[in-house]
Amino acid sequence: MKKVFISQPMRGKTQDEILNERNRIIEEIQVSIGDHEVLDTYFDDFGECSKPLQYLAKSLWMLADADCAYFAPGWQDARGCRIEHDCAIAYEIEVLKD
Repeated sequence: MKKVFISQPMRGKTQDEILNERNRIIEEIQVSIGDHEVLDTYFDDFGECSKPLQYLAKSLWMLADADCAYFAPGWQDARGCRIEHDCAIAYEIEVLKD
């Protein structure tokens, strides 16, 4: 079973918008590759004084365990997503969509 990492822009979006898009992406991945495990890359366990770099560090930790990565529309405009994409390419993690 493939482990799938989802990278999606989150800045300026509500929790509902993020999770709705994530659920749509998961359905798309199911149709595309079938049985898979989506890594839980939506983090809500940081405090209100957390820094974006803390989220990115945790995301990269998860990406290291992935077999493939999906990049949601708009990823090119989000600095964290761009870094995740660069890492996926550099470390030869299959990119499903970008």
